[in-house]
Amino acid sequence: MKRRDLLKASIAAGAAVSLPATLAAAPRAGTERDRKLFALAKAQLDRAGDVIWKKDIVGIADFGVHSAEKRFHFVNLDREEVQSYHVSHGTGSDPEHDGWLNNYSNVEGSNATSKGAYITWEWYVGRYGTSVRLGGLDSTNEAALRRYIVMHRAKYAEPSHIDRWGRLGRSNGCFALGEEQFRIALLNLSGGRLLYADSLGWSDGSIKTLQPEEPNAVQRYAPGTF
Repeated sequence: MKRRDLLKASIAAGAAVSLPATLAAAPRAGTERDRKLFALAKAQLDRAGDVIWKKDIVGIADFGVHSAEKRFHFVNLDREEVQSYHVSHGTGSDPEHDGWLNNYSNVEGSNATSKGAYITWEWYVGRYGTSVRLGGLDSTNEAALRRYIVMHRAKYAEPSHIDRWGRLGRSNGCFALGEEQFRIALLNLSGGRLLYADSLGWSDGSIKTLQPEEPNAVQRYAPGTF
């Protein structure tokens, strides 16, 4: 099967999936967390400028909350809604395997998650099936391509893994999602969109405000850094 046909099949399969009630979108005005996510998404898009090709949806991975929580937020700026899913972090960021991300790293071989902004590139078929390549836009994640940090599906990122173990499994630093969640990501977050990862700790209405003096809040991308 040709690559184009594979993509069409994946898109058709994803389009056929109806979102369960637990994944229902929350309106922008619904919660303080959603309003903060919208503000952060817009700030990061402004920081990226023309680096990002598509600015309708921004992915925000909040690694400041436990892996059992839905901490991967798809912020749809056009429809003014947020959808949240599970996502795994790297083994190097959670050596105790307790579900909490303890540290970030951009070092090759660390198997750790890297913080910062990414651009989602093309999809390809690799070790984990269809995956999405990522380009790191900050000094904290510029090695993403060399480290093979991608978005992919994984059995250890399924909600059923949480039911059994109380947490998700760990990746090698990639953004790993369950089968259904990855199909949604492939449709909505690939092809030149922005993905941002940080430890925000925005869970159940608890908000850690992004302060202006923090580098990621104000620093713009320098030419040649991606």
